[in-house]
Amino acid sequence: MTSPRPTRATTRGATREWSLWSTTARLVVTDAAGIDRARRIADRILRDVELAASRFRDDSEVRRLAGRAAHGVEVGEMMATLVERSLVAARETDGDVDPTLGAVLDGLGYDRDLTMLPRAQHGDEAGFSVSVATPREPGWTRIALRDRILTVPDDIRLDLGATAKAVAADLCATAIADELHCGVLMSLGGDIATAGTSPDGGWSIAVQDLPQDPRTDITLADGFAVATSSTQKRRWIHDGRQVHHILDPRLGLAAPAVWRSVTVAASSCFRANTLSTAAVVRGRRAVDWLTRQGEPARLVDARGNVIHLNGWPDDVPDERPRGRQHSDATASSLREAS
Repeated sequence: MTSPRPTRATTRGATREWSLWSTTARLVVTDAAGIDRARRIADRILRDVELAASRFRDDSEVRRLAGRAAHGVEVGEMMATLVERSLVAARETDGDVDPTLGAVLDGLGYDRDLTMLPRAQHGDEAGFSVSVATPREPGWTRIALRDRILTVPDDIRLDLGATAKAVAADLCATAIADELHCGVLMSLGGDIATAGTSPDGGWSIAVQDLPQDPRTDITLADGFAVATSSTQKRRWIHDGRQVHHILDPRLGLAAPAVWRSVTVAASSCFRANTLSTAAVVRGRRAVDWLTRQGEPARLVDARGNVIHLNGWPDDVPDERPRGRQHSDATASSLREAS
């Protein structure tokens, strides 16, 4: 995941930034007069997403449904939206993005907010606990959603985190643009969605996972989005070994860190994030698969070498390996066009 910061302010727009979900939320609007209303709209949507999908709140729908939906239960509108999107992602990636990994993540120790977990030490190599490395059948095909009636077998625990943040960014950007009639950029941990009319020249994004990783600049046109999936972030220690949060659903293990990061640009943050997450899971097979998807993509391998696909901007001087940087610093930067 990425977490943008500004490098240049807009002359007429306004920005709000706050901590959310163990990351940073950032809201930019092109009409400064609307920033407070925009923040209230975002807060309402983000609260609804959290109450539907948080694995760490006892009062969330996803927690209350656990073990109680084998015969189908009616869920709220936001929960239905998030589950429907997660199942689309699973179908479009042949199960590489699977919303049924809640129990696996719990088994790997990710059963509470990331800030409460033992953190990996800088310089450690990635490792995974053998004690929870149990092969599993992907469970997404066993989930059913019809007219807000959700059916989940008792042995499955949902985790919507792979897609919910990107869906939330899309929902916030669209709702704010529709109500305020201005350009909007919503970033949730680097899942970046835009809506409305962008600033002159578009939204200029500097993509960089860690400070000494290769960096490149892109411009997003009106309504486009970008998402980065990283194996360098959201790591913790379990059974004395490092674990990261992007899992291979078929193995119930963190995906091998073939790629430091994968970034995709698309017409929605949901699609961009779905493709970037699946690419990390697919490892070396991701290049051919992403090429067939047709969306601009950028992959940085374990040594810092960069691959551009499907019209991602040509190499620039800074787009080169710089050696691995172990840091919790900002993952990417957002340059707001004036």
